[in-house]
Amino acid sequence: MFENAILLKDSETKDALCRIIGTCATKYHYMAQSCASILHLMHKHDFVVTPMADAVARAEKKYADGSLASSLIREIGRTNPKDYVKDTVGAENIGRFLVELTDRLPKLISTNIGLLVPHFGGESYKIRNALVGVLGKLVMKAFKDVEGEVSSKSIWLRTKQAMLEILLERCRDVSAYTRSRVLQVWGELCEEHSVSIGMWNEVAAVAAGRLEDKSAIVRKSALNLLIMMLQHNPFGPQLRIASFEATLEQYKKKLNELQPNLASESVLDGLPSDGDTCNGDGEVDSGNEEEVGQAAKEQQDSLTDSCLPHTEEGIVENDSPVPDVGNLEQTRALVASLEAGLRFSKCVSATMPTLVQLMASSSATDVENTILLLMRCKQFQVDGSEACLRKMLPLVFSQDKSTYEAVENAFVTIYIRKSSMETAKNLLNLAIDSNIGDLAALEFIVGALVSKGDISTSTISALWDFFCFNVSGTTAEQSRGALSVLCMAAKLSHGILVSHLQDIIDIGFGRWAKVEPLLARTACVALQRLSEADKKKLLSSNGTRIFGILESLITSFWLPENIWYAAADKAIGAIYAIHPTPETLASDLVKKSLSSVFDCGGGHELQNDSENGGSSVLSTVQVTKLSRYLFIVSHVAMNQLTYTESCVRRIQKQKAKKDKMDAESQHVPDGMASADAVKENGINAELGLAASEDAILDSLSERAEKEIISGGSAEKNLIGHCAPFLSKLCRNFSLMQKFPELQASGMLALCRFMIIDANFCEANLQLLFTVVENAPSETVRSNCTIVLGDLAVRFPNLLEPWTENMYARLRDSSVSVRKNAVLVLSHLILNDMMKVKGYINEMAMRLEDEDERISNLAKLFFHELSKKGSNPIYNLLPDILGKLCNRNLKRESFCNIMQFLIGSIKKV
Repeated sequence: MFENAILLKDSETKDALCRIIGTCATKYHYMAQSCASILHLMHKHDFVVTPMADAVARAEKKYADGSLASSLIREIGRTNPKDYVKDTVGAENIGRFLVELTDRLPKLISTNIGLLVPHFGGESYKIRNALVGVLGKLVMKAFKDVEGEVSSKSIWLRTKQAMLEILLERCRDVSAYTRSRVLQVWGELCEEHSVSIGMWNEVAAVAAGRLEDKSAIVRKSALNLLIMMLQHNPFGPQLRIASFEATLEQYKKKLNELQPNLASESVLDGLPSDGDTCNGDGEVDSGNEEEVGQAAKEQQDSLTDSCLPHTEEGIVENDSPVPDVGNLEQTRALVASLEAGLRFSKCVSATMPTLVQLMASSSATDVENTILLLMRCKQFQVDGSEACLRKMLPLVFSQDKSTYEAVENAFVTIYIRKSSMETAKNLLNLAIDSNIGDLAALEFIVGALVSKGDISTSTISALWDFFCFNVSGTTAEQSRGALSVLCMAAKLSHGILVSHLQDIIDIGFGRWAKVEPLLARTACVALQRLSEADKKKLLSSNGTRIFGILESLITSFWLPENIWYAAADKAIGAIYAIHPTPETLASDLVKKSLSSVFDCGGGHELQNDSENGGSSVLSTVQVTKLSRYLFIVSHVAMNQLTYTESCVRRIQKQKAKKDKMDAESQHVPDGMASADAVKENGINAELGLAASEDAILDSLSERAEKEIISGGSAEKNLIGHCAPFLSKLCRNFSLMQKFPELQASGMLALCRFMIIDANFCEANLQLLFTVVENAPSETVRSNCTIVLGDLAVRFPNLLEPWTENMYARLRDSSVSVRKNAVLVLSHLILNDMMKVKGYINEMAMRLEDEDERISNLAKLFFHELSKKGSNPIYNLLPDILGKLCNRNLKRESFCNIMQFLIGSIKKV
């Protein structure tokens, strides 16, 4: 009847059947037959597991006889573990039965658990998982409120300790499923407050170690366990290392006063591993454990706020009074708890580098759970958590929707507050402390939140208050941070900046810009973010003044050298964004910069010198001024190129609009269209006049681009005069080695000219590759490596013969050069701008790069490459294998590379 699932759905029938089974087995001693039938049923049918557990539990309760449960456990223990490998369904059902039975009869199961120990070494992970669950249930239920004599109480506690040690051991189980299940059980024990202070740090260390497990499910469970341990930690609401150290030092002094002869070793080392203390007879006493945790929490709550101002600056006032917690034993207990809390804080803080790596994982669950853990760490003020959380910002560009949503939710939770002033301060501080990559990510997420309304108008007003110094105590750096965030928001909502145009000019380029030089650069960015209507308004009211300011910023020397290049970059960009004829102002800038370098009118001395080899003038010019001139002329050239392209796009857009209107006029209803118009359009189409207009536009565009450098013309214009001199300057390697900053500026200018003009590019490719291989400055080599990617996109035919030289950058001695080479080649290959064949083994070598960031980038490249088409890695594997065999690779590195590549193939 138990085999009939329909019968078991009726509660009265099920209860009657359970009574019959229990009575037959217990009262009438049909034990062997009943056990055999019960086990047979559970191996065959999964729906009988819960009813059978009910039947066994009821028999024990009704007759006060647990023989049926003991017999079943004995039979399960006698079963050959190998049998469960073949019978996976039976193994799962038996496992569920054990867990269900433990839930109902915890103390009975605890006395018979030894019968199941052999199955911990069995090959069926499902049985092991079930036994892990059983041990967890027993620790939570069987050992609560243990009563009786001291001897029996001691036995129970030792049994509990043995079970916990088994659970710790199973964290290293060969099966990932079991390792994951054990960590889940530890999480449940923490939630039920069943883990003692003495064992807390052992569990934390295990969880921290499992963060680097090769299995994603284990890493997920380890992250969740750490979250649970933080949430239910017995050490207090904040886990700063400095705060614990300060409090611990004070109470150690107090303990020394209470007992001067106290041994110098840690009090915690003298405690049992389970965190229990001993009574006078030497037997384990758990009664003091609760007192230890409670005392620690009270002490942390009372001292957290008072210690923070001193610990943040590394200063501890040793003479400050500490609350009295009681007698000697209570003080010892508190010191032991503080030591345990300090160890836990250090353990969690030490996981931060691993968490940063997990945020770069290809597994979405890794990323999401890591962010949740970091948020919990920040809540408990764990050292390093806030810096790690900022590493999540670039993940907003992830194509995985769940990852993006996790980052956005975390960002809103951490930085967006009910108080608009507090939100504004969080955002501007984030902008101040972020690098270029983080700023791009911050701009993306700020734009998304502005469009959703999560960043309110009151927050925008608060940001303006910070920028305009309307908030007391505002620094110039905070003003710059506020304007930076406002520029980000203005990308989605152009009207944000228009109300404070005058403030942007007065503050951004006024006296505060000398206090905070980057403020001028940020003000230039704000000018570029203005809408077309706002630009016209600015030109009509402050046009002359603003262009004078921008020109002064570029040509004068009031900005520090390390800031000037970034500010000049944005200032030239602002001129091209808002000036009606930017080329006129840009030419004046080039001339003024040229005059400041050579003190000549039109650059004739420069031209003559370049033709004579470039020695006489260079012996007298200032290197700083020459570097600035090269930067200005090359950046103007680049902006002129983009300006020309934007003009062409504008004309094409207008032409498309006109063509659309003409097409609509030809389809006037009721035959009202002009016959002459239709005839004229037909003749134009036959003669190809429409196509010729596009050809003329393309020809004019190509001519305008060439005239920037005049690479193919005998007559050179303003920027073209600089090109031959620049080429010869960069070939003067002895001079370049003498002035590294001049080489950096000169090579950057040379590369920009090469991007603009194909002829100039072809003439200087050999020079570029010579510099990128031999330049002593890694900054120069790194910049040139990035430019090679731009050139490969713009002039692929010119760069194709140099493919091997581009791959050679992967072997550079500099970490930054290799990193940029991996990024550049990944971009080119994954976007089908470069053929993957031939030298891909160089990229495979980076899988074992000494720098972990580079190896992670290489892994990401091959992961993405494996998704393309018919899995290119599979087709390239023989070639990679052959070439790697000829390299002087360590055996371990070779095996790791091949294992990863084959794994990538298997995934697809």
